[in-house]
Amino acid sequence: MSLQRRLAGKVVLVTGAGSVGPGWGNGRAIACRFAEEGAQVMGADRDPARMEETARRIAEAGGVFTATACDVTSGESVAALVAACIARYGRLDVLVNNVGGSAKGGPVEMSEEVWDAQVDHNLKSVFLTCKHALPHLVAAGGGAIVNVSSTSGLRWTGAAQIAYAATKAGVIQFSRVLAVQYAADRVRVNTVVPGQLHTPMVEARLAGQRAGGDVEGLLRQRQSRIPLPFMGDGRDTAGAALFLASDEARFITGTEIVVDGGMSVRCD
Repeated sequence: MSLQRRLAGKVVLVTGAGSVGPGWGNGRAIACRFAEEGAQVMGADRDPARMEETARRIAEAGGVFTATACDVTSGESVAALVAACIARYGRLDVLVNNVGGSAKGGPVEMSEEVWDAQVDHNLKSVFLTCKHALPHLVAAGGGAIVNVSSTSGLRWTGAAQIAYAATKAGVIQFSRVLAVQYAADRVRVNTVVPGQLHTPMVEARLAGQRAGGDVEGLLRQRQSRIPLPFMGDGRDTAGAALFLASDEARFITGTEIVVDGGMSVRCD
């Protein structure tokens, strides 16, 4: 018996398909995993150089990938991205919104400019990609949108990052509303909610922000919150996103999969 790959024949657009460093960031892992499962992947990132490792890994595995520069906070740039995807592949079946990033501080410490930038980066970006992609998903007879949020949108996760928490909570509710609105068009909308994973962002930015550059100390601190005795990475996010994008999840919409090793259900 031959087993068909789970996304064979599907065209997928992944935003944030690069990574700030070597290893398995969420976007890179999603793009690679989807390509392994037969999807033709259009990857987008503000910095095309961040997608070079993604492109190399997919090429080595015999997959199909096109890298495109895009500023997902710009409606004009997003419209051009979606148009490029349609021109390259002729259709769109799955959209994965993976762009996001945190800034420290509560409302007193955070500047208005940082707040606005966080809203644009984490929430407006999802609005814009959905705005321009949805007509094509409907035209294709249906499809799937997978938005990537964060456990910071569900609960306190160890640091005051008010704009990140608010916008990632917004992504979850945005997805729920969209799921109901487009259910009749057979467009399913779900959210993956990663917890404190070991992605390249830990070394590139978070350790400097929160632990004085002590990467191992930050990893120990994050692991102490996780009931499972190991820390996941972007491949765990990718596995959840793959399920939600595939026909195996054909009756699933308007919900979330939390990928955090049990962290968000602990009492302490």
